[in-house]
Amino acid sequence: MKIWDIPSVAVAQGQPEVLHTSPEGRAIAIHLDAGTELGDHQVYEGAWLVVASGRVRVRSAPGDEQELGPGGLAAFDPRERHEVAAVETSRLLLVLTPWPGDGHVTERA
Repeated sequence: MKIWDIPSVAVAQGQPEVLHTSPEGRAIAIHLDAGTELGDHQVYEGAWLVVASGRVRVRSAPGDEQELGPGGLAAFDPRERHEVAAVETSRLLLVLTPWPGDGHVTERA
């Protein structure tokens, strides 16, 4: 068993920390300073975003926007475009599953 206290994991702004990787999924801790964002993007995997601390605004389509605080969870389908903006300095847990998703290139030739 491995255990992490997500709000206490050492993570710098802009430097996500991969906590665990297996074929079932990848867990990543992310730190966002207030006012910063992960602009419009998508991933090949299904994505679950958990707010461990702080507050973020999540948008998956025009008009589909929610604000989440500690304990909030957003789930995205593979390749679903979305944005995440920190309303407050925030610590997030991102779980991607399966890892890697269909079409994800993990090694460069």
